[in-house]
Amino acid sequence: MTREPAERDEARVARSLEAGGRSTDALLGWWEERRRAHPFRVEPIPFNGLKGWSFDGDTGALRHETGRFFTVEGVRADDEDGRSWSQPIIDQPEVGILGILVKEFGGVLHCLMQAKMEPGNSNLLQLSPTVQATRSNYTRVHRGADVRYLEHFTGPGRGRVLVDVLQSEHGSWFLGKRNRNMVVEAVGDVPDHPDFRWLTLGRIGELLRLGRFVNMDARTVLSCLPFAGAGPARHSGLEIRSWLCDLRARATLRRSRVPLVALADWTVGPGRIGRPDGRFFTVIAVAVEAGNREVTGWTQPIFAPRAGGIVAFLLKRIRGVPHVLACARAEIGFRDVIELGPTVQCVPANRADDPPPFLADVLDADPARVLYDAVLSEEGGRFYHGDARYRVVEVPGDFPEDVPGDFRWIALHQFTPMLQHGHYVNVQARSLIACMNLVPGVRG
Repeated sequence: MTREPAERDEARVARSLEAGGRSTDALLGWWEERRRAHPFRVEPIPFNGLKGWSFDGDTGALRHETGRFFTVEGVRADDEDGRSWSQPIIDQPEVGILGILVKEFGGVLHCLMQAKMEPGNSNLLQLSPTVQATRSNYTRVHRGADVRYLEHFTGPGRGRVLVDVLQSEHGSWFLGKRNRNMVVEAVGDVPDHPDFRWLTLGRIGELLRLGRFVNMDARTVLSCLPFAGAGPARHSGLEIRSWLCDLRARATLRRSRVPLVALADWTVGPGRIGRPDGRFFTVIAVAVEAGNREVTGWTQPIFAPRAGGIVAFLLKRIRGVPHVLACARAEIGFRDVIELGPTVQCVPANRADDPPPFLADVLDADPARVLYDAVLSEEGGRFYHGDARYRVVEVPGDFPEDVPGDFRWIALHQFTPMLQHGHYVNVQARSLIACMNLVPGVRG
């Protein structure tokens, strides 16, 4: 009897997780060589130093002269509890491609990963998907070079598709943003390029321990792979979907666009848009030089989140099966208002007067119970030095299973079918799921 393709792919993913491949030292040597091979520079500049960008006289939005790429706009939100707030937000309605090309070598699945520079990365160069491009970029609005390996993800000649799903991005900073997360198995030979390397999932998992090495776009795609897993779950998949649907049906979040100069509690200066109290984030402008990009120099606005963020799952083994405590999070930019997020997702300094549930369980955990702990970067194309500490903390067996109504214990293997569909799991939770599935010893 022939097994279904998903079953075969789960076995191939498992073999790739067990395989090593190139040594980490060799990869770091390649990494350093690529860093030296190209000029990289990012310099903050005033807004009047932006080329092709300007503040719209009617709406106050910061936009590009082509009308493409993205705009920075003002938005006001009002919820059902009478709370309201205003903030800048990125409006980027086009759908980009985040695609990883895979191929078997010696019977083991390998991923073609790229050493890619992004202006917001605090270490500039990070491991990215094979293709990481907005629609404006891969249709060459910038009049630069073609996106390498794009043909494997578009058109009739592409290979066998393993993953193809629209997933959200940061709901606090993007307005309804989606990217197409893809994993495609190559057909035929794939030409080599010095900025790219074939890596097993096991090797990528080892690199995830290093922090600031595997970028957010790679993590979200990797989280969508068909990982094997089974066992009794505290809640059925239907119960989880029904709970989330009920919360979404009752949630009310009204959004309205407002000029940037009219945002309450925000000021627009010559070099930054921010709050006088310094909370949350600022909007700045940068000039970029990058020798290995389709365009080697440009300017752009970019969001600079406040440092010190924490993103964490509490993990509990219920009847021997690893479960994580997920939070149904409402964020201003989500298309469906609410998605499943980590147990804790915040900058503690922003919540000093109102700490979120379980923050102390994450920050004050016994080090012996911390299964994963690394500083990872958010999306470096739009966020400047947006680093946060990502953690997985295993709680003891007597930790309560009864939790507040916007939290649920979800078995780790239950995320695999949910991630075949968009708008269920937010990008921070997807990053942690990738780490739990790929890093040796985390999921147990």
